[in-house]
Amino acid sequence: MRRKTTAPEDELDIIEIPAIADMTSARPEEQIPDSVIRRLPRYFRCLRELLNRDVMKISSSELSELTGVSASQLRQDLKYFGGLGQRGYGYNVKRLYSGISERLGVGKKYTAVIIGAGNLGRALSNSRLFEQRGVWVKGVFDVSDKVIGGVLGENTVKNVSELKDFCRGANIDIAVLCIPSADQTDLIKLIDGTGVKGVWNFSPCEIDENKIGIPVVNLCTADSLMYLTYEISSKQEK
Repeated sequence: MRRKTTAPEDELDIIEIPAIADMTSARPEEQIPDSVIRRLPRYFRCLRELLNRDVMKISSSELSELTGVSASQLRQDLKYFGGLGQRGYGYNVKRLYSGISERLGVGKKYTAVIIGAGNLGRALSNSRLFEQRGVWVKGVFDVSDKVIGGVLGENTVKNVSELKDFCRGANIDIAVLCIPSADQTDLIKLIDGTGVKGVWNFSPCEIDENKIGIPVVNLCTADSLMYLTYEISSKQEK
């Protein structure tokens, strides 16, 4: 059951997702364009907040205002979930949330390990970001004797030499790389043999998923910061 809370968005519990059999209007066989997939997390966050406020229906114009996506684009995006919108009623928030959650894999209980117990690794380990999105961190690894044996979140930090055996034994789905410096070859060697099904890479060096054979999301926080400073500079010049 959903639990009420007044905590900030990042502290909200995952709302229980109804059984897939209830989503009679979803169209799982249809391929969704990448441009739409990139907007789904935004819809997910907004719909979760609406459910926590006991909002059970919403119009496309209201949802457009909340998400910052134009109403016409939003309606096009949500067509991939079948007849979830009704004229004169709007969208059933719970059903729409369920459909989007299913496509995003929330509720499938994926498992992850964090590799790198530095500042970023510690912050991620102690946050609820993972479990809120259906991912459970089962292990944290590092190479430093200063942190190995310490506790982060619910895990004792292990030596990275144990990584491959641990991942294979626990059938880990996701490797989260929080290594401050490494080249692509070293990162691929680190992941090779773990059996993970995807990589969330915060390391400065990007990984080409074609070279590793599994999905990779590369996140460079420095790049996003530079984009922000560019935007500020551009507006100041205008």
